[in-house]
Amino acid sequence: MEPNKVQPEGGLNVTLTIRLLMHGKEVGSIIGKKGETVKKMREESGARINISEGNCPERIVTITGPTDAIFKAFAMIAYKFEEDIINSMSNSPATSKPPVTLRLVVPASQCGSLIGKGGSKIKEMRESTGAQVQVAGDMLPNSTERAVTISGTPEAIIQCVKQICVVMLESPPKGATIPYRPKPASTPVIFSGGQAYTIQGQYAIPHPDQLTKLHQLAMQQTPFTPLGQTTPAFPGLDASPPASTHELTIPNDLIGCIIGRQGTKINEIRQMSGAQIKIANAMEGLSERQITITGTPANISLAQYLINARFRDVAAMWNDPSSMTTS
Repeated sequence: MEPNKVQPEGGLNVTLTIRLLMHGKEVGSIIGKKGETVKKMREESGARINISEGNCPERIVTITGPTDAIFKAFAMIAYKFEEDIINSMSNSPATSKPPVTLRLVVPASQCGSLIGKGGSKIKEMRESTGAQVQVAGDMLPNSTERAVTISGTPEAIIQCVKQICVVMLESPPKGATIPYRPKPASTPVIFSGGQAYTIQGQYAIPHPDQLTKLHQLAMQQTPFTPLGQTTPAFPGLDASPPASTHELTIPNDLIGCIIGRQGTKINEIRQMSGAQIKIANAMEGLSERQITITGTPANISLAQYLINARFRDVAAMWNDPSSMTTS
């Protein structure tokens, strides 16, 4: 693709984020032994390649970088998948080689542009690249994103991804996007004090799939009383309720949302809630951080509500992992 085919003001230096939905087996192939394959892909393409964590049957692979770096990363992934297909065929009697298939995750607000008026754009993509392209009719669970499936030879897939990137650059998403986050394999969700948790090992981890719903729940809730503070104050007494402590464990990749640039967001939550909020330092080998909230039941309730609201507010940023870093 010539540079003038991409938006003129940025040329091929336009930074884009593309999200892929992969099965565990596909992710294992991309990571490779001791992470060697993904390391090589990062180095040779120049793109950032992030793989979502969690014990999920599906994982999100996020590729960020200038468009030419994204195309190189996609080429390497497509050829790796073709290599896997060839290797699996050596053990089977099948004679025709199945196509390589990739699933992109695209904000629903951009899917209309990909399909085009009366399906004209998607038809043009199929004819000009030789790839099969399908846009799912329904949004992925708990999100405003749809799956876009591309099948064909690696060469056809690369050409198709180039055309999809052009459309995505020309038609940015409208409004906030709630990104799809795959659910852990049959992990129960526990609700406590307006927050959803999944149990991972000995920790209760805030459950990202539920964060937007939680905000709606929190909007409807009166401040809750944490466990251990169930006795109402005696009427006529001005004494403040005794201070109590509540602990949350939050994944490292979400902690940046709470802290904000140079701590602005966490300070705002402290001031608005009146609670003391301490965030433990990152521990080597641990993928989560402990947050300790101290104050009256009302302070704690408000702090938790504000943390939930903060997650809701950054939902639109989840497409761009660079916005999740802690300053």
